[in-house]
Amino acid sequence: MKVVRNPVLQFLVASLLLFGLTWLVTGRLSQSAARNEALADARVTTNLLGHDVAEPAIPKGLITGDPGAIDRFDRRVGDLLKTHDDAVRIKIWRSDGTIVYSDVTQLIGQKFPLDQEQSDVLNSGQTEGSVSDLRRSENKFETEEDGLLEVYTRIDSPEGRPLLFEAYYPLQTVQERASEVLNPFRRISTLGLAAILLLGVPIILGLTLRLTRASRARERLMERAIDSSEAERRRIARDLHDGVVQELAGTAFALSGAAREPTISSELRSDLLRASEALRRTLRQLRSLLVEIHPPGLNAGGLGAALEDLTAQAASSGVTPTVSVSGMEGTPEHVVALVWRVAQEAIRNAVRHAGASSVLVDVHGNGRQVSLKVTDDGTGFDPGAAGREDSYGLRGLQSLVQDGGGRLEVQSAPGVGTTVRMVVDRG
Repeated sequence: MKVVRNPVLQFLVASLLLFGLTWLVTGRLSQSAARNEALADARVTTNLLGHDVAEPAIPKGLITGDPGAIDRFDRRVGDLLKTHDDAVRIKIWRSDGTIVYSDVTQLIGQKFPLDQEQSDVLNSGQTEGSVSDLRRSENKFETEEDGLLEVYTRIDSPEGRPLLFEAYYPLQTVQERASEVLNPFRRISTLGLAAILLLGVPIILGLTLRLTRASRARERLMERAIDSSEAERRRIARDLHDGVVQELAGTAFALSGAAREPTISSELRSDLLRASEALRRTLRQLRSLLVEIHPPGLNAGGLGAALEDLTAQAASSGVTPTVSVSGMEGTPEHVVALVWRVAQEAIRNAVRHAGASSVLVDVHGNGRQVSLKVTDDGTGFDPGAAGREDSYGLRGLQSLVQDGGGRLEVQSAPGVGTTVRMVVDRG
């Protein structure tokens, strides 16, 4: 029988794995949410600087690069833009790629190609951000070792022409902001999971132990029932063999001997021979019945011979049997008995109900499992239909195989034969 080993350890390991997986997933989701929140903060800051600080202070002529306009704009808001707590660099671009203002005066008036994201912001008016490529020529004055995040938004000049407002933020600042958002989530999720684990484990563990004990008790009862059934089968087979079979065999021999007496009449000799032959047929049927009740030597080494004896009755009914057994060395007796019992029911159904002309019985064992396949070419049936005698027998096998720690599958349909497959652990 299949017995669950170390259920407490298995449950604790599963609980810890589930805790770790949940913590990891929630951590990743929280981290992503925190980073998105930090990026959203950078966009809000850029919108504030661009639309509320820079745009109202832009004088006429700044877009054309007028030195006086640049000087006036710098005096109005330059200090505010440059001393903002988060932004470390400010640039205002014209749509042709010319920088009309920057807190780095060397960049004013220089022209650089706009990338696709910058052009999209100028066209759509949305606010976008990305990690700066410090290798680009317009970023040659940037020295942040941890990298920069550049965020763009569109503003308008007094002349009504669009300008691209760009602010740079240290990635470290964004990461710190993300950590500020993430840490409360981390604490909440960790404490929540820990509370669930601490409160739930004793309850679920107690239920698991009770179910395990009940399962083991059920398995012990099933094992005792099977052992009792096997013992009773052996006793009945032994009593029939040592009693009735021997008596019938002796009577058949006595009748044959009496029929050879020269002093009896021909009519009596014929009657004695017919009676002797009838007793021999009865003996053959009784021996077949004894094999079905309990085959002699039912173990790993004798399974092939037992299945051959089992299919002999099918052969006498005009069914061609084929038996193949391999890899069964060292298989426990209760597994061998289960294989034989399932094969017995499948063969009986093929002979009595399916009208099959051939039956294939294949048993194969490996290091972990034993598989059985019984295939017939009979009439087949609908496994889901109720009311058939063979379907009741197969449903009974399902319970027997499950109790033995195996899996049973029945494939059939009207007119296409039946295949019964079973896989069971060696135990």
